[in-house]
Amino acid sequence: MKKALSLLFVFALLLMSTPAFAGTHGTNGKVSARSIGAGALSLLIWPGIGQAVNDQSYEKNVTHAVLGLTGIFRIWSCYDAVVDRQGGVWKNRI
Repeated sequence: MKKALSLLFVFALLLMSTPAFAGTHGTNGKVSARSIGAGALSLLIWPGIGQAVNDQSYEKNVTHAVLGLTGIFRIWSCYDAVVDRQGGVWKNRI
């Protein structure tokens, strides 16, 4: 039980600090049940799936899917899907 709570605490801290490293632009939408599910899909299955569930642009879906090859990007993609962030593709400075 202690390990699970510690892991959850560390994950929450990492998830909150991840956007500070990204330096991206975009506007946050509303957190909803759908966006939380999309975030879980991006984290557990593959980045980009959550953005597709949130009806993001094709460019953003592909960008997240390709950058998903790096393990750490899953956390950012999860956050991005949970807050349903609009914008933030290559031409808008990722």
